[in-house]
Amino acid sequence: MSNLFFYGTLRHAPLLELVMGQTAGKLSAKPAILADHAVYSVKGQPFPMIVAEKGATADGVLVQGLGKDELARLAFYEGGFEYDLRQLTIETSEDGNHQALVFFPDSEAWKTDTLWDFEAWKNDWSALSMLAAQEVMAQYGCVDASTIANSFPAIRTRAWARLAARERNTGDARDTNHDVVIHQRNHPYVNYFGIDEIELQHRQYDGKMGPVLHRSGLMQGSAVIVLPYDPRRDTVLLVEQFRAPVFLIDDPEPWMWEPVAGMIDPGETPEQAAYRETQEEAHVSLSRLEYAGGAYTSSGSSTEYVYLYVGLGDLTTTVESGGLATEGEDIRSTILPFDEFMNMVDTHVFKDLPLLSLAHWLARNRERLRA
Repeated sequence: MSNLFFYGTLRHAPLLELVMGQTAGKLSAKPAILADHAVYSVKGQPFPMIVAEKGATADGVLVQGLGKDELARLAFYEGGFEYDLRQLTIETSEDGNHQALVFFPDSEAWKTDTLWDFEAWKNDWSALSMLAAQEVMAQYGCVDASTIANSFPAIRTRAWARLAARERNTGDARDTNHDVVIHQRNHPYVNYFGIDEIELQHRQYDGKMGPVLHRSGLMQGSAVIVLPYDPRRDTVLLVEQFRAPVFLIDDPEPWMWEPVAGMIDPGETPEQAAYRETQEEAHVSLSRLEYAGGAYTSSGSSTEYVYLYVGLGDLTTTVESGGLATEGEDIRSTILPFDEFMNMVDTHVFKDLPLLSLAHWLARNRERLRA
C-alpha cells in the first residue's frame, strides 16, 4: 500500500474520486503540506507543477493506503507524461509526519509561471477537467497511457465544447431529463476525434416514448470558420489544404479551397480563436469580425458546432506555407475579387459547405460592409 501527496488538480475531491473510481468515504484523505516546495502554474496550461524552493510551503492532500489498482489508474490518468515519483516527508496537523510519494513532472517539458491558485482553478477549470477525466477514465483498461497522452489535447478541446453546448438554449420547453432515457453509453474509440455509442429512447410527438435506438456520434470540439474580406478592395481570401476525409471517400480532388478554420482551444472564446486562426493560417491580422451565425455541421453524425465569421482586414499578400507545422498543416492562400469568387460559387467550383454559407452571407451584407 502507498501514500501519495496531491498538490494540484487532484486536490479537487470530485476529480480524485473520478480518477480513483471511488467515493470520498473510501479514500483516506487529509490536508497536508510539503515544506521547502512551491506549486506554480505551468505556462500555457491549466494545471500546476511542483518545484523545490527553500522556505516555501506546498499545500495539498495526503491520501493513504492506495493499492496497485489505484496507482495504475493514476498513472493512466497522467497519460504517459514524463514524471518522477519521489518519496518525501509530508506534514499533517492531525497526526504528524508521513512518508508519501509525490509526482514531479519533467522540468524540461513544462515551464513555470506564477504561483498556482487552487481556488481560481476550481472556478475556471474544474468543470472542464471533470469532463475530460470522464473521457480519459472511460478508456482505462482499453488503451494504453501513451494513447491518452497523444489524445489529451483533443479530449480537453471536446470538454470545452461540451461546456459551451450546455449553454446553447433557444427556448425549447422540452426537458431531456424527462424526455430522453439513456440505457447505455459507451466510448469505443478515442484519438484526435472520439466516437460515442448510445442506446436511448426519446419522447415522440404523440407523447409516448419511442423505441430503443442505437446511435453513434463523432465527438468533436467546436470550431471557428472565418472568411477574410477586404471591403475597400472588394476581395476575399481563401486557403487551400489537403483534406484526408475527402481523400478517404475517393474524391479525386482532396485539396480543398476553404475559409480559414480551426478548433477553439480550452479557455478561448470563439472570437479569440477566429483572430488566432486567421493569423496562423493566412498571416492576416483582421480589424474586426462580423458574426454570421453558428450551427452544427452534421447533426445526424457529428457533435461539431461551428461559429461563422466574415473577418474584415487589408488583403494584400498571400502565403505558400501557412499553418502550423506542429499540427501537420501545409496551407496556401489566394485572394479573389468578389465577382470572380461569386462566379466560382455559382458554377459549383467549391465543395466546402461553410464556404458556401459565408459566401451567401457576404453577398447579402456586402454593400453594408463597404459603406
